[in-house]
Amino acid sequence: MSIARDWDGATYDRISAPMEAMGLAVLDRLELRGEETVLDAGCGSGRVTAELLERLPRGRVIGVDGSASMIEAARERLGGRPDLELLVADLTELDLGGRTVDAVLSTATFHWIADHATLFGRLRAALRDGGRLVAQCGGAGNIAPIHAAAAEAGAGAPYAEHLGGWVGPWRFAEPAETEALLHAAGFRAARAWLSDWPVTPEDPALWLRTIVLGAHLEQLPEDLRDPFVQDVLGRLPQPVVVPYVRLNLDATA
Repeated sequence: MSIARDWDGATYDRISAPMEAMGLAVLDRLELRGEETVLDAGCGSGRVTAELLERLPRGRVIGVDGSASMIEAARERLGGRPDLELLVADLTELDLGGRTVDAVLSTATFHWIADHATLFGRLRAALRDGGRLVAQCGGAGNIAPIHAAAAEAGAGAPYAEHLGGWVGPWRFAEPAETEALLHAAGFRAARAWLSDWPVTPEDPALWLRTIVLGAHLEQLPEDLRDPFVQDVLGRLPQPVVVPYVRLNLDATA
């Protein structure tokens, strides 16, 4: 089972244009005829989902996210379309009621799930034979300098009693281990590779609070959250560049 973060879907949607750009680059790798059913695994606030729907004029999308706030933001963005189904669900417990899909698309999600073996097994079960998984998430080395700065800040007062010994929910995997787990889950072909995607946010404090340090802040009482963000921010080179390292996955069921 994965740990669902208490995301602020509305704020994420407002500032997440760089994440959308990453997602659209992944979508471009997914060849579509236009009539497929596609699972958007970790659809977030629906930015990439909207473009996916445009590429499926005769198809449909099942959007799944573990955050109710994200699904609400996606509903506000996309409305009650007949070609879209939105579900709040843990991807490691995904159950489509016996249905299968033609493809799975996922962006910026898998690194929030520690158990990749179970995750890939559930996604393989949701895919028809011959269906494709095209995904991207944080990979080995992702945002390492920011996590190092957060660990330094968290080791001192007044944060240590809340963050001391806490390791976080992330899994930033290597390509080789990912390919092995995909094959073990029943994918007949799998390829994984890393790519750099640095982001310079317009509002670094808001970016850190909403996206990068959100899991840290959930461990802290409200009155320590803004000071912690400022503490971490002060330890980073200026201007702040978020050094994303993306793990790309292409697999065939």
